[in-house]
This record gives sequence, structure tokens and C-alpha cells, in this order.
Amino acid sequence: MQFLAYILVYPFLWCISILPFRLLYAVSDGVFVLLFHVFGYRKKVVIENLRLVFPEKSEKELRAIRKKFYHHLCDMILESIKSITISEKEMTQRYVIGNVDQIHQLEKEGKSIVLMMGHYASWEWVFILQTLINHKGYAIYKQLSNKYFDALVKRIRAKYNSYLITTKDTFSTLIKAKENNELTINGFAFDQSPKLEKTIYWQKFMGIEVPVHVGAEVLAKRLDMAVVFLKVKKVKRGFYHGTFINLTKTPQEYPDFDITDKALKLVEEQIHEAPEYYLWTHKRWKHRGKKPQ
Repeated sequence: MQFLAYILVYPFLWCISILPFRLLYAVSDGVFVLLFHVFGYRKKVVIENLRLVFPEKSEKELRAIRKKFYHHLCDMILESIKSITISEKEMTQRYVIGNVDQIHQLEKEGKSIVLMMGHYASWEWVFILQTLINHKGYAIYKQLSNKYFDALVKRIRAKYNSYLITTKDTFSTLIKAKENNELTINGFAFDQSPKLEKTIYWQKFMGIEVPVHVGAEVLAKRLDMAVVFLKVKKVKRGFYHGTFINLTKTPQEYPDFDITDKALKLVEEQIHEAPEYYLWTHKRWKHRGKKPQ
């Protein structure tokens, strides 16, 4: 059944991926109508999240943010599909990283890297970074239920020397890489909600106390990796600019969770700058008020 779904859907996705961007975004506009106006995908979740974190804004302002967010979400969906066939040249023109020299400097120092970022602007195209650096890239992800689509996503990333690994395989994979003297850069989109039973740390995010993922910081301390935050800005439709912010080369010197707090604050800054580019469909604040006493 999984294979049948794959062979039926993949040709459709491939045909979309070869569209020029002008037509791709026309399709995105059509998807917006369906997602927002017809199906109302998670509209209630989005508006509740926005009311929660922006109590000072009017309903008119919140609904304007919500509408802009759905336009951006649809663009991201189509851009993800475009990844199937987009050329390296076009990708590097559309996703520009301004200070890659900071990663090159860490390479000279023999430092592997934990790369932290939020679900903001674009995290789907970040793998193009691998064309600019020599570190081997890993991204921690949640495995797809359909093994054929899961293999497709891995194949797309592997084109650029970037590999997906599950949370349970992270430490074993990276310990082996360290034993082999491989320099790695390991991506964590860390700002979403962890499972409540696995939570060891709570912190205020957008003014509301919630459980926080700390795996990126734990990994950096255990394997002595530098920690870098990638701040991504949407320049215009289909164009992004990333900037690296060095958090530390010596994570062991920081108190527990201090690095995570610094990265979380940087995500908050992005949200305040342009809230429509954050992933509001996720139930990020669902565990508020549930912290054990």
C-alpha cells in the first residue's frame, strides 16, 4: 500500500517540481485557497497561538498575520517539492548565507558544530549549505511513516552531502564520526514541543513557560562541539538570507540550559521581527501550565 501511494503521488510531485518559479507560486496561490478558505487547515490552532503570544494585538492584526502565514506556509510546501529537481546553481541564488567564513574558521580549528535554528522562514532549503562547506552534514528528523517517501527525502538531502538521522541514532552516529576524525555539522530545529514525559527543562518562550528541547546543547557538551545559531530572513518570495551567530566554541563552560536559552531568545527575536514566517500550525504551547510542582 505504501508503494502504491508512492508511485501514484511521486509523478505528480515531480511534475510540480519542474515548473518555473512563476508557475510554482501560482500553484501555491491555489493551494492557499484550498488550505485556508476551503479546508481551514488548523486555522483555530493558529489564531489561538497568536492570541496567546500577542495579547497586545487586535483581532484584525492577528488575522492579518494568520493570512500572511498561510501564504508563506503554502510557498514552503511548494518549495519543498521544488527541491526534487532544483539545480544547485538556482538554490544557491535563492538561499544565500552571508558569513560562511565563520564555519570555515571552525573547520580550521578542527571543531564539529551543532547548528541550532527555529522553524522560521525556511528550514527546508538549509541543506544547500553543504555545497559551501567541508563539514559532513547531519540533520536530526522524525522518520516518515511511508518508507518510500522517507527514502526520497533522504535522497534529496544526500545530493548535497547532507544526511538525515533519527533522534535514537544521533549519538551513535556522531560518536562514530568523531572516532573517525570526521568534522560534522549537525542541524537541530529545536524550538518545537518535546513529549511531556521526556521533558527535563522548562523555560518561557514568547512569555509562556513551556517544555524545551535540550538535545542540541547536551550533544554539544558531550562531544565538545561548537554551537552556532542560523538566523534566516525571508528577503522576498522564494529568496532567503541566512546569518550565522556563534554561541560558543566551549559549551562545557556554560551552565546547563544557558546555551538553549540564548538560542530560544534568538528565535523570539525573529518572531517579533516578522511573525508571519513562524510555524504557527504546531501546538507549541499545548503543555503550558503542566509543569510539575
